[in-house]
Amino acid sequence: MTTYLSLMLLIPLLGGVLNALVGRNLPRRLAESLACAAVWGSFVCAVLAALAYRDPEKVVVATWFQAFDLALPLSFYLDPLSLSLCLMIGFVCGLIHLYSVFYMASEADYARFFALLNLFVFAMLTLVLAENLVLLYLGWEGVGFCSYLLIGFWYTEKENADAGRKAFITTRIGDTALMVALAWLFQLFGTLSITQVNGMGFLVPAGIVTALGLLMLAGAIGKSAQLPLMVWLPDAMAGPTPVSAMIHAATMVTAGVYLLARMYPLIGASIVTTSAIAVVGGLTAFYGASCALAQRDLKRVLAFSTISQIGYMMLGVGAGAITAATFHLLVHAFFKALLFLGAGCVITAMHHEQDIFRMGGLRRTLPVTFWCFLAGAACLAGLPLTGGFFSKDSILSALWIKGTPLSEALYFLGLLTALITAFYSFRMVYLVFFGSNAHPHVHHVKSDILAMELILIPLALLGLFGGILDLPGYLGGGFLGSFFGSLNGAHPVEPSHTEELALQGIAGTLAIAGVFVAHVRYGGAARENRLQESLLKPAPLVAFLFNGWYFDALYQALLIRPYQALSRVLWQQVDEGVINRGLDGLANGVGSTGSWLGRWTTGQVAVYLLSFAAGGALLLGYLAWRSL
Repeated sequence: MTTYLSLMLLIPLLGGVLNALVGRNLPRRLAESLACAAVWGSFVCAVLAALAYRDPEKVVVATWFQAFDLALPLSFYLDPLSLSLCLMIGFVCGLIHLYSVFYMASEADYARFFALLNLFVFAMLTLVLAENLVLLYLGWEGVGFCSYLLIGFWYTEKENADAGRKAFITTRIGDTALMVALAWLFQLFGTLSITQVNGMGFLVPAGIVTALGLLMLAGAIGKSAQLPLMVWLPDAMAGPTPVSAMIHAATMVTAGVYLLARMYPLIGASIVTTSAIAVVGGLTAFYGASCALAQRDLKRVLAFSTISQIGYMMLGVGAGAITAATFHLLVHAFFKALLFLGAGCVITAMHHEQDIFRMGGLRRTLPVTFWCFLAGAACLAGLPLTGGFFSKDSILSALWIKGTPLSEALYFLGLLTALITAFYSFRMVYLVFFGSNAHPHVHHVKSDILAMELILIPLALLGLFGGILDLPGYLGGGFLGSFFGSLNGAHPVEPSHTEELALQGIAGTLAIAGVFVAHVRYGGAARENRLQESLLKPAPLVAFLFNGWYFDALYQALLIRPYQALSRVLWQQVDEGVINRGLDGLANGVGSTGSWLGRWTTGQVAVYLLSFAAGGALLLGYLAWRSL
């Protein structure tokens, strides 16, 4: 097992380093093959680890750092949670790497791109496999750093560079909170081993557990783009589409959910913390879905969709349904990667047009993309029998079964969000793929797009049939379920068969209703009417949703503009007006004094003698004054 876990991390790290150092000097195909082989090699190691897995296992590879009481071994922990995520990351990122070969075929700086993709995978696997919190934090910061470089990959355009900086700075807020939590944990327990810390919560007062949980929640809010730190994720669409797929499906935004799931045995003892997680998740799910209703940019629709779906996962964690949250995380990775990669095919065919109101008729031009994208949209909408339906229903059922007034309120909010999700998912499908062709230059499909379309097929199948993971004996029902049941000290409460069918019926009916409303508003002749309406000035509510509830404007008014104004005062008034002017005045005074004293150097002996006499008189006068 040590060999499998070590190679799982070292192979993508080696691929990234080699591409960064010598990738420019290698033939393009060799550099691309090296990057793809590194990720698929890591996935093979994950499969071998899964075949050899028997029980949760801690693997210590080496001593990383040790000083006084602080011991940080290079240790990994393999259990159903980390193993399932490693398999998902390796498979989905492997497909994204293959897709990138064709999508980025015209990119000159291919070596830097593939080096960063490999390092991104390495950082996420480090985060998932880490057994101590410092190693987890190293992977946590690694995914943040790689995302910053990949979002701003085309940094020569100011908009892209600004988006990268915005993501980096916003997530630093949560990272700081997580760092405080880690320091506090070491001060309390004298260790940063995840397995040991998770079993020590009973040693400290409930208030401290709550504070630690809220600090970790703040870290998860920043990394997973939850309210109120979600403003960076829509702008992250400035990066290449494969980068968007990796960030939204398999890597960065799932890190916060993983952190809370991993530390749940510690923080789950606090009702305040779990309630806060659930409230943040529920509000974020509704926020993301409502904003997606009004977006015109195809990738921004999917970005707000990701914010909403991560909110569902947080809802599951807050309800104590860690299995359901993890199940949705896995299924979401498949269908969200599918949707982003499908969007990449559409954008490439449309000559990089991203406005969905300028698309249409692509189901005939891109039939494979259409059917795969339709499968992804069905999963996102939660249509019955799709993977997204089962995973989302598991979370909603857990909320209802919990039975508290808060969980029931969040259940109804989740149902409303599910209805909205189904509507905007098929709004997107109708506008992009139905109707007449709105782009006169899309007549044939290039071979690169055909190759990209083939990569969509396995993701479509996994998204549609991901519900098998919820069957007993698979990841959802047996593998993960038994593990989390033992962690929490009791098996989770299960609904009765009748109650489960009723809850599934409600969720399925709402999903179908959302699709029906989308068909009425955007199907057939109604689509052309909506296209005409899109040319008009948007209504206030539409503008409110389009601008993300004006959170960016709020932060501009409350934080950025006051900071800029203070910076101008400190620069112009303090730095330039006081410090620089004072130093310049002192320098000028010293220079003037020197120039005045320089007038004594006349070369006349009488002047020098007079100076000596004056100096001697002053010295004698001083000595006489001191002796009195």
